[in-house]
Amino acid sequence: MQHLMREPLLHFLLLGAALFVAFAFLRDDSAPSQAQIVVSAGKIEHLAALFARTWQRPATREELEGLINDFIREEVAYREGLALGLDRDDTIIRRRIRQKLDFLAEDPASQVEPTEADLMAYLAAHPDNFRTTPRLSFRQVYVNPEQHRNNLDAHVRDLVMALNSDASTDAGGLGDRIQLEHGYANISTRDIARLFGAQFATVIVALPPGTWQGPIPSGYGVHLVIVDERHDGRLPPLDAVRDAVRREWEHARRKERIEQFYRTLLEKYAIIVERPKIGAQEGVR
Repeated sequence: MQHLMREPLLHFLLLGAALFVAFAFLRDDSAPSQAQIVVSAGKIEHLAALFARTWQRPATREELEGLINDFIREEVAYREGLALGLDRDDTIIRRRIRQKLDFLAEDPASQVEPTEADLMAYLAAHPDNFRTTPRLSFRQVYVNPEQHRNNLDAHVRDLVMALNSDASTDAGGLGDRIQLEHGYANISTRDIARLFGAQFATVIVALPPGTWQGPIPSGYGVHLVIVDERHDGRLPPLDAVRDAVRREWEHARRKERIEQFYRTLLEKYAIIVERPKIGAQEGVR
């Protein structure tokens, strides 16, 4: 018997049995199982409130049971999906989690009301975001390059000379046919770009008023243009653009909070970027 008690294997078996008994004795049977799904009264009230807000009426007993069953099914699917690792390497899930983190980083509780000085400073620092667009009054004569393929430059030169030498010349009767107005009054450069193209708008906004100029290219061909009047864009007073300035100020503050949030998170990681050799990066210049 003494020899048996000195056997290491027996000691191991006795220790294992003791641990098993202790675990069974100490285990709290009242603790919820990991496989347990609890649908709390608060959750049911939340489901009912969402239904009422969506359908503008309370849910019936059958509809509420359906909501509860659907929540249970969703929870089961979520847990099983996590157990199978379906959340890993999924672009949509990664983006959704990042969106939630961004929302947490914005921290609505930390938002403060901008002061008058804040808005004035933001307007002064970003004037181009709020400056009114220039507006022009101009007339145009269209020249179709296809119809003057052999003498386009000479034809344009003759037209410009005729228009500038005699102010009484009927410009509306010159040029080729096109579905555009001959004259435009007090039109913004944004609308000019929409009608004629960005290049045309960029050129004519810089033209000196009072003389015919050309050829000026557009998406249709070329034009002769005279600017009758130009109102340059201006920076309006704060009261005129207060709402827009406030929106952009708040957006900038949110971006700052998110950037600071991620800077703090990045301090927890060692970032290693294993870039491929330059020659192996197709299309990289």
